Amino acid sequence: MRSALSTELEASLLRRIFRRAVHFFAYHLVMRRRTVWRTQAAGLRLAVYPTVFHPGYFMSSDRFAGFISGLDLRGKIVVDVGAGTGILAIAAARGGSEAVIATDINPNAVLSVPENARANSVGTQITAVCMDLLSGFAQRPLFDVIVANLPKHSNEPRDLADRGWHSGPRHRNIHPLFEQAYERLKPGGCLYVMFSSHSELNIIEALITGAGFQCRIIRRYPIFVESFVLYECIR
Repeated sequence: MRSALSTELEASLLRRIFRRAVHFFAYHLVMRRRTVWRTQAAGLRLAVYPTVFHPGYFMSSDRFAGFISGLDLRGKIVVDVGAGTGILAIAAARGGSEAVIATDINPNAVLSVPENARANSVGTQITAVCMDLLSGFAQRPLFDVIVANLPKHSNEPRDLADRGWHSGPRHRNIHPLFEQAYERLKPGGCLYVMFSSHSELNIIEALITGAGFQCRIIRRYPIFVESFVLYECIR
């Protein structure tokens, strides 16, 4: 009779194999595409430029945008970190935000955000800026809310396209975000950040609390063999 440990090890192995297979096909067929694709997600019309994270195929963006749509953002200044197509920035603008800044290290993402904002009637509320995380902003309280749908897996990214999926060993590439966010949020401001049950959540939680935030998990979204995990981090 097999032990519970051996059953769990087999299940863990199957999850790893499945995750690698999904990444293989997503990387070669979706992330490295050379043309602009059109899609709909969270009720929004979006152009997805080459190398940009595709919210029609990867469901975390749709779930996160739905959550943002339920927030009261009237009069607030919002930053969307790792904006991709700008889906979260658009959701924030439609939710009443006074102004939204969308940042991304990928120039193709920064090019796509204004087009998508205009297509969804919020072009005047959103500004797109190419930068790594929040590094281009002054270290003073500027923002009310920061949202970040970050890469959820901890291998070394192969290239720019893969940076939407992998954030380096032990999530190295996103370590600075949490201290940057704490410095730039107004007192009482909030960082909402989404990861996966396959992320190294012990590392993430240590970074969040180490930066000074009070945090809690406010949503879990089960899909297939994993769940998306949404943190609320209060300054």
